Amino acid sequence: MKPAVFHHAARKALWAFPEDVRRELGKAIFDLQKGHTLSFPLSRPMSSIGPGVEELRVKDQSGAHRVFYYARLRDRVLVFHAFKKKTQQTPQREIELGQKRLKEIIHETI
Repeated sequence: MKPAVFHHAARKALWAFPEDVRRELGKAIFDLQKGHTLSFPLSRPMSSIGPGVEELRVKDQSGAHRVFYYARLRDRVLVFHAFKKKTQQTPQREIELGQKRLKEIIHETI
């Protein structure tokens, strides 16, 4: 099983999510660690962040929650951005923050 490597800010954001959302995201990340491929509606590609980047999508009564991850590495799953989505389209600020954090986590884990 591949370890999941979390960007510190993503881990902090995940802990702020409601418990039921954290549980559902945790199961999805565990499935990724086991090598499973997730599909829509739980996961979808986010090519605007980078090639191979995907987004976990979970909704509850408080709103939509998103987590950006990269699972195409042979030896680990990178979880680098988490946020509560408040608009239909992913805000440009979240895309740019995701790109920045992806670079940071890759630099930290090399």
